[in-house]
Amino acid sequence: MRQERENSDNSQIMSAQSPIIPLLTPYKMGKFDLSHRIVLAPLTRQRSYKNVPQPHAILYYSQRTTKGGLLIAEGTGVSDTAQGYLGSPGIWTKEQVEAWKPIVDAVHAKGGIFFCQIAHVGRVSNEGFQPNGQAPISSTDKPLAPQVQASGIAVADFTPPRRLRTDEIPSVINDFRTAARHTIEAGFDGVEIHGAHGFLIDQFLKDQINDRTDQYGGSLENRCRFALEVVEAVVDEIGADKVGIRLSPFANYMESGDSNPEALGLYMAKALNKYGILYCHMVEPRMMTVGEKKESPQSLVPMRKAFNGTFIVAGGYEKEDGNKAVAENRADLVAYGRWFLANPDLPRRFELNAPLNKYNRDTFYIPDPVVGYTDYPFLEITD
Repeated sequence: MRQERENSDNSQIMSAQSPIIPLLTPYKMGKFDLSHRIVLAPLTRQRSYKNVPQPHAILYYSQRTTKGGLLIAEGTGVSDTAQGYLGSPGIWTKEQVEAWKPIVDAVHAKGGIFFCQIAHVGRVSNEGFQPNGQAPISSTDKPLAPQVQASGIAVADFTPPRRLRTDEIPSVINDFRTAARHTIEAGFDGVEIHGAHGFLIDQFLKDQINDRTDQYGGSLENRCRFALEVVEAVVDEIGADKVGIRLSPFANYMESGDSNPEALGLYMAKALNKYGILYCHMVEPRMMTVGEKKESPQSLVPMRKAFNGTFIVAGGYEKEDGNKAVAENRADLVAYGRWFLANPDLPRRFELNAPLNKYNRDTFYIPDPVVGYTDYPFLEITD
């Protein structure tokens, strides 16, 4: 009788509580105790003047910090050849490392976990961003078509790239290694290697771009070699428990498609296990191009099952499908970009089922230190 009564009491307690929100349940990611599963995605914001992070980023990142929440900083260049966007930060100089420190400190002061996404844009650049006006480096010498607005006006022109010689590749890998060391010196908890969205690593991974005939081209194994050598170098430098990677096997950003994205994603997921890295952050198949969400019969589930570490998904997530992804064990964590940009208190809004601020795409990439950056309002909660 006593056991039956206790069970009855427990069921009454459960029914009196609000339903569990999967995104707001705790999760242990390696040595990090996360209080919820909502991740700030790495978002290019173009407010780092002359590639140096600025004091206004202290407020931007701390606004979006919760105790036990994971934030991934915007794509940060690993060298002076890594840049392709005005106002994007770097981490290859002492000045840049020092500029990151107060930003990282502000996130840690609020109990956040902060990773830095280290990146090289490869051919997504032009000679104006390159040292001595040289051609951007890539896996290939195939040029990238200009990005054109609907009006027909070119918004970005790209200089035809120079194909890296085989003997130059170790030096580029070492740039990632050095950037990882600098990231830890700046106080970050770890690094996310940017292997997605048509940037340099993706230019090696994808057979639409990679036309090499050396050991970095041709077969799937060869095309993945550069990415995995970067992972190995970064792991050797700072430890596997501080390393994640972002991949977008299904995406076709910057003319970076692949003829068999499932095979590519699965090969990388399995190969990464050898290095024991902390997480794999993968973009959903529905996000084929920037900002467009399309229904897709393809799925990240095979990659999720193949990878041994924490699996983060990204790509057009709303609250409900994020909850569903966690509840159905298709992901451990869900990265939010535009909604987190516009709602600095996004986890709180999800908890209260509160309305969301709309984002203004026109102010995503302007250099203003406030507008479209730190001026999105928080919830006003009255007792």
